[in-house]
Order: sequence, then structure tokens, then C-alpha cells
Amino acid sequence: MMYMGTPRDYEFYVATRVMLRSLGELKVDADLVVIASMDVPHHWAQALEQEDGAKVMRVNNIQNPYSNQSNFDWRFKLTLNKLYAWNLVDYERVVMLDADNLFLQRTDELFQCGQFCAVFINPCIFHTGLFVLQGNLLQPSVDGVSMTLIHELEKDLRLRWSVPCGPNSVITFPGAPWLKPWYWWSWPVLPLGLQWHKHRLQTLGYGAEMPIVLIQAVFYVGIMAVARLARPNISKLCYRREEKSIFFIQLGYKLIAMWSILAAYIVPFFLIPHTIHPLIGWSLYLLGAFSLSCIATNAFLLPMLPVLVPWIEILGTLVVMAFPWYPDGVVRAISVFAYSFCCSPILWMSLSKIMSSLQISLEREAFLPRLGENASPSGFNKLY
Repeated sequence: MMYMGTPRDYEFYVATRVMLRSLGELKVDADLVVIASMDVPHHWAQALEQEDGAKVMRVNNIQNPYSNQSNFDWRFKLTLNKLYAWNLVDYERVVMLDADNLFLQRTDELFQCGQFCAVFINPCIFHTGLFVLQGNLLQPSVDGVSMTLIHELEKDLRLRWSVPCGPNSVITFPGAPWLKPWYWWSWPVLPLGLQWHKHRLQTLGYGAEMPIVLIQAVFYVGIMAVARLARPNISKLCYRREEKSIFFIQLGYKLIAMWSILAAYIVPFFLIPHTIHPLIGWSLYLLGAFSLSCIATNAFLLPMLPVLVPWIEILGTLVVMAFPWYPDGVVRAISVFAYSFCCSPILWMSLSKIMSSLQISLEREAFLPRLGENASPSGFNKLY
């Protein structure tokens, strides 16, 4: 199902195409149907049909009757469009899927379900990212939700799977919206995210994102080259002035330096294309953070190693989290916590070193004369 109106429309479009390609590679004996709202771009729907082999069912958006509630999550504004799945009466069974599903092998056993099968998150809520239904033409109602459907489900609702058990054939990622597998930063938090990107690399590829990645990489390398060749000195901000102004000037100078270092680690994160491969994304992030840290280091004459301590610790965190031989997730979480606990004192010492270096630079600059001021002591005349 696809609809527009969220900040992540393109990401879900890419995810839908990867899922369709993975199903096509498995040669599933079923039609692939995408329920797409009328506002989905035409070239997107055309790509789904011509390149991914799917049938696109164009529908009008169903307004959500709960959208006026104060605690309503706007991510689910048009989620009731899933009700159109019951209009697929030409099919004996329909497997309704969200885009965050990854198929490892054929899932023919899903079609052995009864009228309705779902995986329950708790006794009151079932997961709508993967469920099986039997088509039943819906009748429209006032609030957009078919009461006929609800009554039919109440009569014959199967609360558990009744299919043969076998090896895992599908992985779903129902977690936080910012930890979906197609986001480069979701790995190594989600180790199985690499499986999703493996399918994308083999099917859709990364041709849309690579030009932006190459441009950013060249830009960061250029920054490092300029910073290496031209080491600018700090501005002479602390000449002899009144005692009242020195404190504020020094405080502002320290704040600018610290914000520059912080920005060096934040800015690259938001510039990287969200759906790039995690290995490329993290490599580009580390390159960008290193290059921007060089600017802060040279501009404020800071020691390089303390400024790069966060960079080294981020790299170490990735290594610890990506270690493939943990027996279970508990051991993995304990290892990450222990690593973070050990790194905290080092991070604090690096911060102290940076502040000490800034203070020394300010004290040294405070003894420099003002611009245009004669450096020779007053009261002495030149002797010939």
C-alpha cells in the first residue's frame, strides 16, 4: 500500500519496490498488487507496473475519523486505506503487507489461512504489517470504516495462525519509524538491516543516491586539503580591553569553538541520503565528521586528538555493535553498555583538554598589543 503526505514518501516507495523485487526473485505463485492512492506520482506507479511486475490499484484516500484527537499520530492518517484490501474479491486469499517486510523464501503457507489471520502484539492489538484475509466487497459508511467488515470479522475471527510451522520465511521491522531497515543509520542497531540492503543491491541498486554521495565525498576531501594547506590563525579577539569585556569575549569564543566541534559531528549526519547502504552511509559520515573537525581544529588551534576522540569512539561503537559472534541480544546489549561506560571518562578528559587548550590560547592572545599600537615601551627614545 502506498499513499502520500508524509516526510518519508520516497523512502517507502523505495522499500515497496525492494519488497516487490524480492518477491519476484522468489517466483511466488501469486499476483503482486499495490494499493496506491490517487496522489501517488504517475511515474512511481508506472515503475511499479513496468519494472517490478506489480498491478497498481488506484484508490481514493479514506479519511481517518480519529485524526482530530489530540494524541493522534499523523503517520497513520491514511492507514485506513488498507481496508481496500477487502475489495480484492477476485482472489481467494490476500496477504496484506507493509513495505518493511523482507522475504527470505517463498511463503505459500500464508495462503492456507482462513478468513482472517493476524499476529497479535497484545490481546487487544494485532500487527497490521502482515495479515491474511479473504476478499469481501466493502460497503461505504459515514466514517469511512465499513461496519459490514467489522461484523463479518466478529463472526469468524481466527486469533492465531493455523498453518504448518517451518523455517522463518519473512522478517518484519515494526519498530520505531526512524529505525526502518532502509535508513543507513539503522545498522548496526538492526543487524538484519544488511539483509534488506543486500536485496536492494541485487535488485534496485543505489543509482539514485550515488551521485549525491560522490559529490559530498569530494567536498569533504577538498575541505581536508584546504585545512591542511592553509592553517588559519585565530582572530585576535582578546587584545587589551576593559576588564568588563574580556570575560564575555572569552566566554563567547569558547562557546563558538565548542559549537563548531559539535556541528562537525551533527551536520554530516543530516546531509547523507537516507536510503543509502549503511556501509557507505557510515563511511561518508565519518569522512564528513573528520573533515569538519579539521576546520575546528585549525581555526581555534586545538590539539587534534582530543577533538577526534568522539570520532574514534563512534567508530568503536560501530565495531562493538556489528560484532557478529554474540550468542544473543542480551550479551550484545551488555557489551555495548560496557563499552560506553569505559569511553565516558575518556570523552570527559578530551573535553577538559579542549577547554584547557582554549584557555591557554586566550591567555596568550591577551598579551598581544592592539592593532596599530606601538609595541615598544613608552618613555624610551631611539638612540643614534
